[in-house]
Parts: sequence; structure tokens; C-alpha cells
Amino acid sequence: MTGIAEWLASIGLGEYAGCFGENAIDLSVVPDLTEQDLKDLGVLLGHRRKMLRAIAELK
Repeated sequence: MTGIAEWLASIGLGEYAGCFGENAIDLSVVPDLTEQDLKDLGVLLGHRRKMLRAIAELK
């Protein structure tokens, strides 16, 4: 995996790539993201849950 856009696409949430890029979130930051961070970024509840599961698998 080469970047945040590819990771997001791999979990079916590629639509957030622009938002993550605009907020300087790369793969090195992803493990530190909290549910509140994702909410602040505008990630929908169901997508937050899916993303948090995928983040847990990265750790």
C-alpha cells in the first residue's frame, strides 16, 4: 500500500481521500485517529465504524 488514498479505497471508503489529504492525514497518522477525529472530518457514523475496524487491523 502506497498511500492514504489507496488504503481508503481498499476498505471501500475512497470518497474520503480528498478530505484526508486536505487535513494532511497520511498512513503514519492513521493509527492515532480517534472516533472524534473522524467525526470532526465529517466521516459518517457507519463509515467511522468501518474505518475504526480497519485502523485496528493496521496496529
